[in-house]
Amino acid sequence: MAGSEPQTDPGKWDDLTVRMASSAAMVAVGAVAVVLGGVWFQILVIFAVAVMIWEIWMMIAPDLPTPGMILAALTASVLSGMLTHESAFILLLFLVVPIVGAYMVKHERLYFFCFAFGVQVAGWGLLTFRADYGFTWILWLISVVVATDVFGYLVGRVVGGPKFWPKVSPKKTWSGTAGGWAAAGVVGVVFAMLTNAGFIIVALSVVLSFASQLGDIMESAFKRRMRVKDSSTLIPGHGGLFDRFDALLGASLFMLLIASAFNVPGVNF
Repeated sequence: MAGSEPQTDPGKWDDLTVRMASSAAMVAVGAVAVVLGGVWFQILVIFAVAVMIWEIWMMIAPDLPTPGMILAALTASVLSGMLTHESAFILLLFLVVPIVGAYMVKHERLYFFCFAFGVQVAGWGLLTFRADYGFTWILWLISVVVATDVFGYLVGRVVGGPKFWPKVSPKKTWSGTAGGWAAAGVVGVVFAMLTNAGFIIVALSVVLSFASQLGDIMESAFKRRMRVKDSSTLIPGHGGLFDRFDALLGASLFMLLIASAFNVPGVNF
């Protein structure tokens, strides 16, 4: 913004090497699963969702790890079982883990219920997009989220300026937020040119970018309430899986809503 000076502190880049290395490893594993699809993508998503349920529990009740592991195993069992059924009533199984976990935990029950439910539904959305709409849609979804995160991070660090929502996420700036939108728009332009989606996908990419940022902010607010820095320490430079995939979950929930409300066509190169 006019009148603001770029941040020049060299220390702000200290975590970039570790962050990029972890990102590269996750991208490699994720890319293989996305390309292969089928059971490989299902295994990755179910594993990630189960771990995030465990992380949600551990942020609320860090002194009780065993129930968290039981809930993670229950999550994997429920989602795996849902893949073998097509009845609409099977969706009620999304409530099993949130209800059981809310009963078991001694405090913050509403938070556990809401976040556990949302993570499961978002994970199911990713499985649905890959299976029903194919590789191109899921590639676009992930590309928008990654572009938003990477360019939002870089622009925010270089340009700096006013904070987006300092009480919830003190590191996020308006410049980084706008940088993420711009990068998502570019991704949309690329997919509009290479696929039969049409240029409406450019606007949808920007809105999806904002949805991914909201997912990140919601998780930041939850961590602030729980007074923790990261959801866990599983990934060097990133914290936990929930820290890494919060934006993807927000985007998935948004696209699941769009796909449910409108007749979303297939998109192909």
